Amino acid sequence: MVQNPNKLSQLWSELKRRKVIRVIIVYAAAGFAIIEFVDIVTEPLKLPEWALALVIVLVAIGFPLSVILAWAYDITPSGIEKTEPIESVTERKKVLSTIDKPVTQEKSIIVLPFENISPDPEQEYFSDGLTEEIITDLSHVHDLLVISRSSAMTFKGTKNTIREIAEKVNVRYVLEGSVRKAANNLRITAQLIDANNDSHLWAEKYSGTLDDVFDIQEKVSQSIVNALKLKLSSEEKKKINERPIDNVLAYDCYLRAYREIISFSKDRLEHALNLLHKGIDIIGENAVIYAGIAFTYFQYANFGIEQEKYIKKAEEFVTKAFTIDSELAEAHFVLACINLTFHGKAHKAIGHFQRAHSIKPDDPEIMIWLGFGYDLVGRTDDAMSLSDRCIKIDPINPLNYAMKGVNHFFQGRFDLAQNPLLEIYKIGPESSMWQFWKSLILLYNDCPDESYDFINEYVKEPGQDNIAQITIFLKYVLKGDKNKLPLLLTPDFIKAAQRDCQISWHMATFYSYLDDKEQSIDWLENAVDRGFINYPFLSEHDKLLRNIRGEERFKKLIEKVKHEWENFEV
Repeated sequence: MVQNPNKLSQLWSELKRRKVIRVIIVYAAAGFAIIEFVDIVTEPLKLPEWALALVIVLVAIGFPLSVILAWAYDITPSGIEKTEPIESVTERKKVLSTIDKPVTQEKSIIVLPFENISPDPEQEYFSDGLTEEIITDLSHVHDLLVISRSSAMTFKGTKNTIREIAEKVNVRYVLEGSVRKAANNLRITAQLIDANNDSHLWAEKYSGTLDDVFDIQEKVSQSIVNALKLKLSSEEKKKINERPIDNVLAYDCYLRAYREIISFSKDRLEHALNLLHKGIDIIGENAVIYAGIAFTYFQYANFGIEQEKYIKKAEEFVTKAFTIDSELAEAHFVLACINLTFHGKAHKAIGHFQRAHSIKPDDPEIMIWLGFGYDLVGRTDDAMSLSDRCIKIDPINPLNYAMKGVNHFFQGRFDLAQNPLLEIYKIGPESSMWQFWKSLILLYNDCPDESYDFINEYVKEPGQDNIAQITIFLKYVLKGDKNKLPLLLTPDFIKAAQRDCQISWHMATFYSYLDDKEQSIDWLENAVDRGFINYPFLSEHDKLLRNIRGEERFKKLIEKVKHEWENFEV
């Protein structure tokens, strides 16, 4: 009894899918109209009495034929075609539903944050550091896809099941564990799980002292390689066994300092420096720690704090790092950041980013910066490929989607850039960087009033922050208030803006928006001289430059840009 309504329902659905119901309704209406018409004209036209009966019979005979034809065939834009059976449609829908779902790589893993079960909750940085080091070790294995630290850390303290986590990041294997650190004693547990069937492939407990942490870390990494039946090259083995900081106390200082540096908080940079210098006091000269100090000073300068002083400091310590290890990815990365941001040497910066990327090919931070460099010089397809790779290995980090939005921006696809850049602002609304990009993307999507209202309400006066300063500059540009602009053009700001090809380009677009052609081209020439040679964007896509494209100076400049773009080499 229960099955009959279901069968009737299925029949009714299939009749509708094949448009039989529609044909019945149309045929009935048409048949009724024809019969009525014949009935009306029979007497005036003196038709025989059997004419009406014949029409009724023909209409009746045509009814089942029309139903059969409607069931079997369908009229499409390409002609009359046989209707697919329901099984084929269902199967095609299943196939289509999986097209957008990325295929899970067979050898793929996420290392979940090791749980800190130490008596002291402050030891959490140590368990996080161990997690990151194992991720770094495994990322050297070419045949293994390893989810990066930032995505892995989002599952800290999560209540998600192993299978749910694996599905979210699209991997097959999950490593989880715990760390107990009490004084000098250490106990670590780890287990490798196949998320497909929730089976444990390998589990182990390690006990020792802090001096054993590097050996334990290598054992965990090697055990995973063995469990997944991966074959390592001699270079991969060498990378896993490397110990850039081979003193556990100095390593401890570096881990805590790195946590402060990546917070991107000015207030925490001083603490990071103190920890790094303490590490040097313990271990002596060390390339990785020197690169960490250089990056901290770069961050000071990036915030606009005593730029000259801190740029020199950053360069001093990156040179020390290179003296010890000329192939240190971290040192190449910091030097690239300095060249791109402060010296306007985009070509040189990209060269160092590429070198860092070749040494650490799956480091998302390196890929993000390299991709941005590619955007500036017009290699936007390369930039997009790096963004796609970042999203694959770091799928939960919103920064990667924001950077893909930036890639779309520099390809002139402002509509596609809007959502990612608005979303990253929601996550970090206090960030002057994302405040600026939200203002900018609203303007480029033809919403200048919304951009102005947003800046007016949410962006504070700049202080020492150059990014906030250019955002306030944009506010006055949108209002057309030229009298306020000189107040923001302090000597320090002008010097910082002229150093940076990106900020110089922004200044060019803002003056073009105000129809101040001479100032606009002056700034654009500076941007080009410092490496902004994205020819398709400058010549066609950047809608804010439309007021200067007819100027002779612009035409000559864009010819230079085209030549450098076409002949770009690192």
